[in-house]
Amino acid sequence: MLTTTKQNLIAAEKKAQLLFDEIEKRGLIVAHKTERQLNTEIFELAFELFGIDKYWHKRIVRAGANTLCPYRENPPDLVIQEDDILFFDFGPVFEDWEADFGRTYVLGNDPIKHKLKNDTEAAWHETKAWFDTQTQLTGAQLYAYTQNIATKYGWTFGGEIAGHLIGKFPHEKLAGDELDNYVHRSNDIDMFLPDKSGNKRDWILEIHLVDVQKQIGGFFEQLLT
Repeated sequence: MLTTTKQNLIAAEKKAQLLFDEIEKRGLIVAHKTERQLNTEIFELAFELFGIDKYWHKRIVRAGANTLCPYRENPPDLVIQEDDILFFDFGPVFEDWEADFGRTYVLGNDPIKHKLKNDTEAAWHETKAWFDTQTQLTGAQLYAYTQNIATKYGWTFGGEIAGHLIGKFPHEKLAGDELDNYVHRSNDIDMFLPDKSGNKRDWILEIHLVDVQKQIGGFFEQLLT
C-alpha cells in the first residue's frame, strides 16, 4: 500500500506530466524564440492550469549547445533553431509537494538528435529497472551505473549528479557539502536508509547524456523510488 508521502509525490509528478503534455499540445516548442521566452511561456501556462507560482529550483529551458550544461551552470540565453534539440527541467510545487520533471524535445528530423532523445529515455528506464532489483545501494554505486549506461548507449554522462532527494517543500536542504542528498560519486550512504526522523527517503533519477563533439545533450528526469 502506498504511503501518503508516496501518493502525494506521484500526484505532483502526474500534474507535471500534464503540464508538459499541454506545452506540446499548444505548440509552444518552436524555433526563433529564446530559451527565456519559452521558459516564461511555460511559467504562465503552469499558473493558468494549476495556479503554480512556486518552484523549488530554478526553471531550465536549454537548447543547442546549452544542452551540454549541467544544472549548476547558467549559460547565455540562446535562440531556438529550426533543427534544434532542447530539454526542460522544472521543479514545480503542487500544494507543498515537489515534482522534478525533465524531458528532451527535437525539432526537425536529425536522426542523431532523435537517437539521443530516445536513448536518454531508454537509459533512464533501464537504470530504474536495475535499481528496483537492489535492496542496498549507495549513491556512488548508482552514479557509477549511470556512467556505464551512458557508455553502453554510445554517449557521455553529462552531469556531476544523477539524482537527488525529493519530498515535501522544502525537503532536506540540498547543500553542496551534504553529498548524501545526491546520487553522486562521493556518496557512500545507502540510499535505502531512512532520514533522521526515521522516514523513508524518496529519490529522483536524472539521466543527462551528451556528445561534446556534436554539442548536443539529452535529459530525462522523474521519480525513481
